[in-house]
Amino acid sequence: MLNLTADYHTHTPYSHGKNTVLENARAAKERGLAAVGITDHGFSHLLFGLKRKDVPPLKEECRAAEAETGVKVLVGIESNIRGVSGKCDLEERDFENFDLYLAGIHVFIDVDKPSDVRLGFGGWMRDKLRIKPSKGEIRAATQAYIRAVQNNPIDVITHLNFQTRADAVEVAKCCRDYGTYLEISAKKTHFTDEELSAVAATGVRFVIGSDAHTADRVGDCLLASEQIARVGIPLSQIDNIEGRLPAFRFAEYKKHL
Repeated sequence: MLNLTADYHTHTPYSHGKNTVLENARAAKERGLAAVGITDHGFSHLLFGLKRKDVPPLKEECRAAEAETGVKVLVGIESNIRGVSGKCDLEERDFENFDLYLAGIHVFIDVDKPSDVRLGFGGWMRDKLRIKPSKGEIRAATQAYIRAVQNNPIDVITHLNFQTRADAVEVAKCCRDYGTYLEISAKKTHFTDEELSAVAATGVRFVIGSDAHTADRVGDCLLASEQIARVGIPLSQIDNIEGRLPAFRFAEYKKHL
């Protein structure tokens, strides 16, 4: 199994995780991680999105957990891509409160336009019913990801091609060009081996994320490690292993606000 330096994708009860910020930070310390991201679901999630009123206590918990554990605890979010426009629910007015900007397509969100329900919810339904997405649906999802990366300083795109299918190679090229990482998830396999090989060939940079919803999974990278070894992804292309830390674009973007 690979040696993870930092886990940038974990959840707490601020969305639908089971353990507190401090418990996630303690788990990160036990596993020898240098940093952990607290990345609860974005504001537009209708079932368990982070509430803006809860951002101040979230920040306080992250700072206190960092002080206790010595692990860098990043105030993050897994923002929702709300439509083909690429609009996300983390807005510039929110930027000062966050250290880490993840984004993905999810189910049960307040979409940008009614037709955008075909992305998250539509992808979820097609997956459940085992219906192959149309070329138009794949094109729409691809546009949503690309426009999100072009128009927002996103650090990491999470679980690309899980349920909602896009042209992963085209999305990867955009991420490569804009300095956004692609996640290789240790929670669920979202790329086939063939897709991951083609995506890696674009030169895009990766991070491994646990997508932990319980503290015992913080730092878990087994599933991702197995696929990376199987496909033969160069480890030099993964920036949160073997002591390395990523250069995230969101922090750099905020310096110029």
